[in-house]
Order: sequence, then structure tokens, then C-alpha cells
Amino acid sequence: MKFYKYQGTGNDFVMIDNRNNLFPKNDTNLIHHLCDRRFGIGADGLILLENDNSTDFKMVYYNSDGNQSTMCGNGGRCLVAFAKHLGIIQNKAIFMAIDGLHHATIDQNNSVSLQMQDVQAITTTPDYIFLNTGSPHHVMLVPNTQDIDVKKQGAEIRYSSLYGKEGSNVNFVTQKNENHFALRTYERGVEDETLSCGTGATATAIAMHVLGKTNSTNIAIDVEGGQLQVSFEKTSQGYEKVFLVGPATFVFEGEIKL
Repeated sequence: MKFYKYQGTGNDFVMIDNRNNLFPKNDTNLIHHLCDRRFGIGADGLILLENDNSTDFKMVYYNSDGNQSTMCGNGGRCLVAFAKHLGIIQNKAIFMAIDGLHHATIDQNNSVSLQMQDVQAITTTPDYIFLNTGSPHHVMLVPNTQDIDVKKQGAEIRYSSLYGKEGSNVNFVTQKNENHFALRTYERGVEDETLSCGTGATATAIAMHVLGKTNSTNIAIDVEGGQLQVSFEKTSQGYEKVFLVGPATFVFEGEIKL
């Protein structure tokens, strides 16, 4: 089987062109094996690019544990770059994902701007904010993200009674200036810290606006693997025209025997 490897600010993915529908999609153990960094290719997740009757392509996303999961922002951006590589699109894309329709553009430097879902339901508490940006996110401010044991503290929150069996991604955030924040994320399904999380960066930007930490609607998010930009419009209904912007980089391609 031929595969491609892409990364977006360090969030890395195995990409497979599945327009022929030959990939064994229900083989959880195989997907987990392909994502294994010692015995397989190694990635935070695996993404299938498939045909879709009404859009340019369809995105099917699996976490590294082998299970199909909710929306992945960096994965969506990398899939746009992959679709361009395959000649499916030029500089604009419309694709279907598990959370609905997404619009995206890609420039000559492979920077991808991906429109995320509108966000309306936001839970605010004294200690954290919870919102869904295509995936569920727990967002909390900390004095310094570098002092946090992300895997330990993230797992405690992810598996707590707060979120039940489904769990939540967990984001630790430190403000750097008025429209600039540092972020570290524990991702469910990976069950560890990742170098970047697109839906987490999106959730963090909106959460900081909700808290009044910033009045800007264009926010820079430093993740461990680089920097992402999030922009949005605040309306009476919530947050609309939400865009996640950042690099989508081809790493290598190869073949693996199944």
C-alpha cells in the first residue's frame, strides 16, 4: 500500500488515497499499527481521502489508537495539501468531514486556511471553558505552560467524571500579549501531548475572547510545533467565519506491506 506522510506544526498524519475504497477501514488494529512510531509508519492519526458526490473529496479521520474520531483541524489542513498534490484541487477546496462541510484555500507556500464549524454552545466556569470546535475541548489558563505535566494532568481531566467515557481534549494556555497565546494540548485517542492541535488552537482562541483576555478577532497561537493563526467573527449567535491558518508540510512517501 502506498502512503504519504504530512505534518502541520508537528501534528503528523499518515495519508492514504482511498478513492478506490480498497483500504480496510474497519481494521482498528491495522490503523493502530500504521500509526505506531516503533512498529509502523508513525503518526498522531491516519486520514483517508475518499470520493464525495457533492464536494471535492471526503475526509475520514482516525486517531492513532485506530478508532475513527471527530474533526481534526491540522489533519484537515494537511488533507487539502495532499489533495493538491494529487491534482484533485488547485488552490481552493470544499470537502466533507465528520462534522460537516469545510471550505479551504492553499497558497504557493502550502499555508492552508481552513474554515471551521460555527461555535455557539460554550460552557464557562471559574476554572475552565468547554466548547466543541469539531472536537470537544477543555480550555484552562495556567501561569506557564512549560511548568505543566501535560500527559499526567491532561489525562486526569480527560478521564475524570466531568467528561465520562467519551472524554475531552485538554488545553493548557498562557497569555503572551493581547492577541498572542501559548498552548499545550493533551489529545484523547492519542492519549498523550501532541506538538499541535488545530481544533484545540481554535477552541483556545475563542475561549480567550469569551473570557475577555483579548478583544482581537485574529489571534496567534504558539504550539509546541510552531504557530497557528485563528480568526473569527463574533455575532449574537456565537462565533462564525472561524478560520484556522497554518503550514501543511509534506514529509515523505513510501510503501508498506499490509
